[in-house]
Amino acid sequence: MGRKRREWIPHAYHHIYSRGNNRQNIFCDETDMQEAFRLLTMIHNETPISICAFCFMTNHYHLLLKTEEVSISKIMGIFNKRYTDYFNGRYRHVGHVFQQRFNSSPIPYPQDLLQVSKYIHRNPISTKKPMVVRMEHYPYSSYKFYKNANYYPYHF
Repeated sequence: MGRKRREWIPHAYHHIYSRGNNRQNIFCDETDMQEAFRLLTMIHNETPISICAFCFMTNHYHLLLKTEEVSISKIMGIFNKRYTDYFNGRYRHVGHVFQQRFNSSPIPYPQDLLQVSKYIHRNPISTKKPMVVRMEHYPYSSYKFYKNANYYPYHF
């Protein structure tokens, strides 16, 4: 029996997340975080997607995005495959990088977007030992774009 098909609602944002296999780190340093962002940017340039929020943690990631033409499964299949190829090559790793397929939850109501965005952006300060004192100090999330509208080093 095949697996259950992912729910995809075109025109709705989806909270997408995935974790490293056995909770291992999938982003070991700044280079890995930059590669993940580069891949996300490349996919954005190739496919019409809208990215509302993102956060790359050491052993997982969160994205809040929508796509109207291509399914979330296709987008995330590309992202996870490309990142896995990068990770396996860089670290001479063999086997699964991600614990399982990505998880996703559609956000059908606009008023829920703020709550999900808040959850995503608070990840670095919500860990047992906070990674940073203030959310805007964490360089691998989109929070800084909301905090300071003039700060926009990346282009989506």
